[in-house]
Amino acid sequence: EVQLVESGGGLVEEGGSLRLACTYSEGIFDSYAIVWFRQAPGKEREGVSCFSTLGRTTYYADSVKGRFTIASDDAKRTVFLQMNDLKPEDAAVYFCAADLSPFCHSGSWHTQGHYWGQGTQVTVSS
Repeated sequence: EVQLVESGGGLVEEGGSLRLACTYSEGIFDSYAIVWFRQAPGKEREGVSCFSTLGRTTYYADSVKGRFTIASDDAKRTVFLQMNDLKPEDAAVYFCAADLSPFCHSGSWHTQGHYWGQGTQVTVSS
């Protein structure tokens, strides 16, 4: 089992920035895909970004490309989501998840995730 804890959410003005952090515990396996999701009230859960701790590859939803960046600090067992130029439609609870696959699967990474954190709230004021 992998335990994950998200942090860094808060209130930010439109156009502002936040950096979310997902700290994950040591698990049975050495490598995972770490996926950021978000869910706003009344909306479906949306995959935001994926990082493979083995392949070192990244994927982004079209809605956040050019604004969000995912990065890893392996020593701290933490994956960050740097969010720039935030828009009201970015407001949501953001979750991170660990998938037992060591890779982000091209075309389906947004469906990956076996273990989930508790979420952190991002609010964007306009």
